[in-house]
Amino acid sequence: MPYPIFDTIHSPDDLKALPTDQLPALAEELRHYLIDEVTAHGGHLASNLGVVELTLALHRVFSTPHDHIIFDVGHQCYVHKLLTGRRERFSTLRHGGGLSGFTLRSESEHDCFGAGHSSTSLSAALGFAQADRLRGSDAYSVAVVGDGAFTGGMIHEALNNCEKGLRLIIILNENEMSISKNTGRFAKNLARLRTSSGYIRTKRATRNFISRIPLVGPPLFRGIRNVKQAVKNMVYSSNYFEDLGLYYLGPADGHDCEGLENLLREAISSGQSAIIHIKTQKGCGYAPAEESPTAFHAIPPAGRQSAENFSAVFGRTLTELAAEDERLCAITAAMSEGTGLEEFRQAAPDRFFDVGIAEEHAVTFAAGLAADGMRPVFAVYSTFLQRAYDSVIHDVALQELPVIFGIDRAGLNAGDGATHHGIFDVAFLGQIPGLTIYTPATFGALRAALRSAVSADGPVAIRYPNAGESRAVIDAFYGGESAELPPALRANYTDPEACDAFIVCHGRIADEALAALPPLAEAGIRCGVILLEMIKPFAPVAEQIAAKLPAKAAPLLFLEEEIRAGGMGMLLSDALSGHPVMENKQVHILAVNDNFVRRDTDIPIFAAAGVDRHAIVQTLTEAKSAENR
Repeated sequence: MPYPIFDTIHSPDDLKALPTDQLPALAEELRHYLIDEVTAHGGHLASNLGVVELTLALHRVFSTPHDHIIFDVGHQCYVHKLLTGRRERFSTLRHGGGLSGFTLRSESEHDCFGAGHSSTSLSAALGFAQADRLRGSDAYSVAVVGDGAFTGGMIHEALNNCEKGLRLIIILNENEMSISKNTGRFAKNLARLRTSSGYIRTKRATRNFISRIPLVGPPLFRGIRNVKQAVKNMVYSSNYFEDLGLYYLGPADGHDCEGLENLLREAISSGQSAIIHIKTQKGCGYAPAEESPTAFHAIPPAGRQSAENFSAVFGRTLTELAAEDERLCAITAAMSEGTGLEEFRQAAPDRFFDVGIAEEHAVTFAAGLAADGMRPVFAVYSTFLQRAYDSVIHDVALQELPVIFGIDRAGLNAGDGATHHGIFDVAFLGQIPGLTIYTPATFGALRAALRSAVSADGPVAIRYPNAGESRAVIDAFYGGESAELPPALRANYTDPEACDAFIVCHGRIADEALAALPPLAEAGIRCGVILLEMIKPFAPVAEQIAAKLPAKAAPLLFLEEEIRAGGMGMLLSDALSGHPVMENKQVHILAVNDNFVRRDTDIPIFAAAGVDRHAIVQTLTEAKSAENR
């Protein structure tokens, strides 16, 4: 469709100059633009359709970058990007070298704080507000927080530290969704916070009149406000936010541009830290997304089909095992669809727990279940498990409890970028005593790992990528069939003496190892590949690797798509050190080397990380050359 109004908006200043009566038409144009672009190129759709009017109101009332607008998670910032000069690059969203799918400080001066994980916005906004107070700045800090984020404890920790007189405004966007539908007492009671529709105008007029009375005006107004609050609490019960000292406004229609502007200006004129409670519809303006906001939370580019993946296989297998073992429970932190647990939810609802965006609580909750005889399985993205590291150590591992961690999205994740790369879990879990780590590369191996984990005596982590299984890996290591075999070490060769070099890897990066074999052969290097389905405990895995190596000198390359420091290569090469078979062997580690892997160009993610087939070939050819000198 044509965009007659949107085409005139090149900056927030253009938006401020737009007549109010044109805002609804602009909102409609923005929705059509988002639908066209995101369905074509992929990205987060439903959440962005829900905040169109809110984003317009924010940029008409506030002036970034002087004022600070901080979006929680950040995947609802697309309209913000379009209004702040990034429309020409919008088709590059979530592609290498293109726009981030979240807010990113290095991308624009209008992105004051980077995001990607939930429940961080208010803590950051509070930091900005206190810094502005200390510097004497008149800037406002605005945190845009979905009600799903309020299921995370970090938001409440920040609320506990909010002071009354800061230039801080919190937008509570109630759409009854995080990604999965919100759960918990807070989400269920949030809709009960109500005020009358004419309340704001009356309050403003009364305040202005009384405050102007000489000498007694300001204290009289404070006294009236305190009495009114006490009476309201007796009649209607307490308001959570007002009890914390915040000036509460709402709830209001989050799709009314003019009304939202009025609320924002009222919050400013109050001179207090304020919270504005709005109600929006996720997916607003696009019927399919309205009917199924979860399905349209994040969508792939047009023409790219969603094939069978590890998440679905994990959830299906867990459901099957739960039918056999009544001890099995499934836990998610507001990600039941993303982690493949919807089938389990339907099959065993009494043993399914969605704890909201609260990973730390999820792990300790799992520890309690395990301590009382259950077998809990916490399915969580690798990058979100980082939030619960202390709980994994203190509440699970230290007590040797049989908690199973299904670590989804392990490894590099091209679309979401640095905030969602699961490259640290091997390093931080590898340090924890008594914890087993499985690394299945096929669906059959995943099923076998889960079955083994269920019968384990202590904590187990099973890590798998956001992908499907590879035909090349199945052919090379499993005889052409993705069978459910006990977790083991597998190799694509039978005679170690016939190989000139060796690659040790785990997971989907085995594809890169196999792809490097033809060019290595052309260079005169016959290379064997060892695929690990388990990487911890390290000592027995190291012994299995040693059994697959010849006594002769040959370069040994550890290949992984995780961080190098403390990763699989370092830990297993240390476990192998001193073994007789390691004499005269060069050891190399090809891994993510002390960076967060940001793609400046649209190259494959393994190439951006420096762990692709070309890097393998270069490393081993240089190693053989050095060996021959």
